[in-house]
Amino acid sequence: MKGEITLPDAETCKRKFRETFKTISDPAPLFLPDCVKAYKKGTLIYSEGTPMKGCYFVYEGIVKIYQTGNEGKEQIIKFEKEGDIFGFRSVILKETACTSVETLSDSILCFIPDTVLFQEIRNNAEFAYELMQIACKELGESNRYIKDIAQKSVKERLAEILLLIAHDFGIEPDGTLKLAISREDLSNFVGTATETLIRLLSEYKTEGLVEAKGRKIKLLNPEKLKCLAGD
Repeated sequence: MKGEITLPDAETCKRKFRETFKTISDPAPLFLPDCVKAYKKGTLIYSEGTPMKGCYFVYEGIVKIYQTGNEGKEQIIKFEKEGDIFGFRSVILKETACTSVETLSDSILCFIPDTVLFQEIRNNAEFAYELMQIACKELGESNRYIKDIAQKSVKERLAEILLLIAHDFGIEPDGTLKLAISREDLSNFVGTATETLIRLLSEYKTEGLVEAKGRKIKLLNPEKLKCLAGD
């Protein structure tokens, strides 16, 4: 998103929304014209403890969702991309945000006010069911992460995270991850120090598993990475 940004109209947002929520018949009530906004890379959308007045649908771009430790260390929970929705669980529970969200790239987000979300949940059982499916999927991912922290080494978790990024965001024909990620963000996703992450990437390179240059990481041997990750 370079130069002047052209925001999508409500009809375009609705079409994009249907790609995620396939059973919803008319998502029009969810999209108010003044709730579609563009955000530059590095913009903090909301932080932990913020009262949640609504949730967000990612029309375009990538955001990172994270929590911050006592010493300011980020723990990235996940990345959200085009077609994802986030923040709705805190809205439904009427709790303050339990995570922080920052744009990892220039992005266009559609804000869905809490009153509009609640109305649609009450009036549309299929939409409520699909939201529940997303929440259950996220819970499963959280449970897996807790197990990995307890049972897997950092080297094994790194392999798993690289494969997860490849699955969620895709890879180029030459094996390069489509998601360009900084060493700091990758270490915060794996749950280790940046210095440890850099050392492990060097070990991976020596073992013929990856090539890393700047924010670009190329997977050279996905099958071996799967074995290392325990998948």
